[in-house]
Amino acid sequence: MSRIDWPALMHFGLADLRLRPDEFWALTPAELRLMLGEGGAARPMGRDGLEALLAAYPDHEEELSDG
Repeated sequence: MSRIDWPALMHFGLADLRLRPDEFWALTPAELRLMLGEGGAARPMGRDGLEALLAAYPDHEEELSDG
């Protein structure tokens, strides 16, 4: 289990987001993760992901035969 960096989370919530202490402590973990940019939406594909797709599905035309 990973340790929670409470000072950093509190700084983010109270200083960066300007939440009142009661608002910060009322957040659910899911809400806090969403505010941190970690929730919900998938992250964009990185260069490694693109390279893997290009290797798996190369762009080249195959000759079609009539028979």
